[in-house]
Amino acid sequence: MKDDIVYLVLLGLCIGFGHFYRKFKDPEEKKLLGTCLGILVMVSVSGLHTVHMLFCYLVASLIIVYANRKTCHLVTFGFMFGYLFLFRSVTYLGFDAPPGHTNMIQMILTLKLVGLAFEVNAAYTKTQGDEKAKKDDDSQTIAEQLSENEKALLKLDLQNVFHYCFNYVGILTGPYFTYKTYRDALYLPFSSKADCIGATVEKLKVIPLYAGLFLLISYVWPLNYATSAEFYEERSFFYRLMYVWPTFFIFRMRIYTGILLSECVCTMAGFGAYPKLCANKSGHGPSKDCSAMIANPDDHEYDFETVRNIDVINTERCWTFREAMRYWNTCVQYWMAMYVYKRFPSKKYRTLATLAVSAIWHGVYAGYYFCICAAPFYLPIEDLYVKLFIKNATGTKLKVLNVICWISKFFAFSYMGIAFLLLTIEKIWFYYNSVYHFGYIFWIVLYGVGVLIAKDRKAKAKRAEKLTAAATGAEVAGQ
Repeated sequence: MKDDIVYLVLLGLCIGFGHFYRKFKDPEEKKLLGTCLGILVMVSVSGLHTVHMLFCYLVASLIIVYANRKTCHLVTFGFMFGYLFLFRSVTYLGFDAPPGHTNMIQMILTLKLVGLAFEVNAAYTKTQGDEKAKKDDDSQTIAEQLSENEKALLKLDLQNVFHYCFNYVGILTGPYFTYKTYRDALYLPFSSKADCIGATVEKLKVIPLYAGLFLLISYVWPLNYATSAEFYEERSFFYRLMYVWPTFFIFRMRIYTGILLSECVCTMAGFGAYPKLCANKSGHGPSKDCSAMIANPDDHEYDFETVRNIDVINTERCWTFREAMRYWNTCVQYWMAMYVYKRFPSKKYRTLATLAVSAIWHGVYAGYYFCICAAPFYLPIEDLYVKLFIKNATGTKLKVLNVICWISKFFAFSYMGIAFLLLTIEKIWFYYNSVYHFGYIFWIVLYGVGVLIAKDRKAKAKRAEKLTAAATGAEVAGQ
């Protein structure tokens, strides 16, 4: 609770500061001011462990700015994730473990520096794309193809990387935003025209509800009870199995509270504000060119979809596991999709690789791998039953099946999520043993039954086709 209180106080400070930060017009002043507060926040929670972040910045920025831009993204990726693993393993070397908030700062810094390296590589690759223009020495043609942001990426220096890494917006828990989003917040007029206060208040309205539910359910069904002797010796199998529901509910309320507060830091500072007509996407920003709107910024309606990291309502009410995944931690999902999934050379293993990187990013505990890497095994089961029973259902039948699918979705999240919360392999295995691995066995049986039903339907359809063909042939012969 002490860590949570520190976290809330710092986020509250950052949210309030955004109202004043947004009023500064000079980009250089905003850079300096935002970075100063970011460093203050980082040092206040990390102390001497701040050295980790500064070292990572120095090495990674030197790679990005001075190394070969054909490979700088791969080298940065290897260094940052390697150091992230080392950072979390210092206790095995006899050093004190970094504070929890320091771990979160290191996680976001990893995404930023690796993402920046990929952005630089993409801008560089674009300059190399027009081989004909290069051969004709028509460098002007290539230069005209680059956006202002891409030109800035190719001229990056250590100072600009430092400001991007340590600006107070998003330094604690994100959300992740690209260098382009950061730069647009400084140089474009949109942040001063958007309704930053209104957007922040809308998010703040629901936070007391989530925080209150988190405290209430944590008091009634605490997670640490699931590791007690009484839980395993005196509680029934059914009670132990159903205990995953309140523990995952607590986890959701905590995540909702934290993510929405971190979004409020962005909205109050004007980060991620773009005209709605730009069709903004989480993490990515505008999917349409908004350069023509810069001249008349007062004439547009704005949103903060670029820094929207979670869609609570749709996460809760959507019917399927697959849908819910799309609404959860969307800025990080964008990063994983852009820089791991789409870039991974093997299409066959890209999903597994993306999930493995996600698990490594979350931490070194076995629980992260149990939880995150279990998702791909559940999704085919859900897809199979949606195709078999829900896809063509209508009316009351559809409603009933959707409710069953919704219950199954949250049971799957909860059953996998208990591993994420228990963390160590001993605790996880002890819990799953106590419920006889019900979830995994049930899903294997369910998948087997689904495959048999699908095969039976396919066989019946083939027989029906043959009978229809035979009847048609007999009818033609009779004529």
